[in-house]
Amino acid sequence: MLTVHHYLDYRHFLRDYYQEQKKKKGASFSFRSFARLAGLSSPNFLKLVMEGKRNLGFSGITHFSKALHFNSDESNYFENLVRFNQSKNDEERNHWYQRLSSSQKYRQVKEIENNAFVYFSHWYYPAIRELVLLPDFREDPVWISKKLYPPISKKEAETALELLLALGLLKRDSKGKLVQVDQNITTSREVESLAIRNYHRQMMEQAKLSLEKISREKRDISSLTIALSREKFLEAKRRIQEFRRELNVLLSGDKKADSVYQINFQIFNLSEVLW
Repeated sequence: MLTVHHYLDYRHFLRDYYQEQKKKKGASFSFRSFARLAGLSSPNFLKLVMEGKRNLGFSGITHFSKALHFNSDESNYFENLVRFNQSKNDEERNHWYQRLSSSQKYRQVKEIENNAFVYFSHWYYPAIRELVLLPDFREDPVWISKKLYPPISKKEAETALELLLALGLLKRDSKGKLVQVDQNITTSREVESLAIRNYHRQMMEQAKLSLEKISREKRDISSLTIALSREKFLEAKRRIQEFRRELNVLLSGDKKADSVYQINFQIFNLSEVLW
């Protein structure tokens, strides 16, 4: 049986639901019969929603919940899911994702995914993972909280260590010492893209803060404003990506690391894009 709590795309859920019902009931289940159950005047409305050609308003959410035979918890999750998918900006998406992740059943089904969202949405989680590589690292939340800049709270440091262990990004060696694990985090596209944008926003805020709080000797921030064709833009983007990969290989093997740094790469338009 399908459960809506397994989904972070309500259109994907509806497509799977329709296929499941069609397989079970055959010709007796159709877009028309679904519309009749939902009290909808248009027999093709479900099809248009599934194809992304129509959105659901509040009344539509209510009608669909009725036709899907949802209980109150499922109806609430479905409403939050629709609003999450139809959000117009990341502020709205973050709000509705928090509502989704507050569902107990969602947490049971998607615990790792929700943890991954938290990991990318807080700048200091990746930073703490890198702190472990420093020779003077101490598994002490107070030490960690003061070592980071800007400082975080003891509670935030404790929570970060717990999550990094839960995600398998840190583990304990034979002596009980925390060490890094080369582990990829896999999430749904909806969560990953939102979390990554949250991460980039926070890191760019840290870059802004460094202009005032960190001396020039300990940072390097530069920029270039230039007119480009589409071809040259794509070439610049490709070279930045290659350089990032090369730099990662070069720097990741540093056995004498004594600090954690953030290296940002950005290229974006300052005028209308005509292609």
